[in-house]
Amino acid sequence: MTAAPAAAGSVADDQPFGPTVARFDDAVDGALDRLRGNPVADRVFYGLSEAANFSVLWYGLAVARAVVSPKYRRDVVRLAVCVGVESLIVNQGIKRLFRRDRPDRTDHVDPHRLRSPQTSSFPSGHASSAVFAAALLTDGDRGRRWLWYGIAALVATSRPYVRIHHASDVVGGAVVGGVLGLLARRLWPR
Repeated sequence: MTAAPAAAGSVADDQPFGPTVARFDDAVDGALDRLRGNPVADRVFYGLSEAANFSVLWYGLAVARAVVSPKYRRDVVRLAVCVGVESLIVNQGIKRLFRRDRPDRTDHVDPHRLRSPQTSSFPSGHASSAVFAAALLTDGDRGRRWLWYGIAALVATSRPYVRIHHASDVVGGAVVGGVLGLLARRLWPR
């Protein structure tokens, strides 16, 4: 059974994760409201959210890194296979367990075009794949971990910014991506 999304500024006691999570989601949404409408922020967050669809951003970054530094060529295949498996686990497995409704976007006009996902809101697949990909990209490239995790943080933040996920979905996705990233590094060492 899914719960109706909480309206901005209200705490829904019937949220699947309870009133504390709903308050957290509302607080983050309110903070993001102060940034929404800024043309630069809109372009960055909508652009990153769209670029990370189907993990295209992560595949592109892995390929670009391998072109610049051939020592990372084998990492492209590892990342592509592992991100595909991670996506199946999250989008076809974990999301089906929770079936959480996405935030209500009917009263908002998007400044940029976005794909409307059909899966459950929890956990955020974008946040999960972002942290997961950052974990793999950092493996063997620790000097740039700030870059990989910085991009991951921006992608994850883009999802509640564009109102496709609740903030708690992003936190859950980041945790799932981190755990799966550590597991992937252990099962398929560089």
